[in-house]
Amino acid sequence: DLRGLKCPLPTLLVKKALTTLAPGDLIVAECTDPMAAIDIPHMCREDGHRLLASESGAGVLRFLIERAV
Repeated sequence: DLRGLKCPLPTLLVKKALTTLAPGDLIVAECTDPMAAIDIPHMCREDGHRLLASESGAGVLRFLIERAV
């Protein structure tokens, strides 16, 4: 739950959390910072993680990310 945090914290914390997972594991990140809609997909592309889904509603951005193998 990254709601209420401002850029760049949501992306940095997702990146840190992904390092603790095994390859192929999934993580769900929920953010309220509108910049996360740009930053988190960019981080996934740069680091090789798969952004499986992203959605927004009620001011919350939700990302489903698979850790890179």
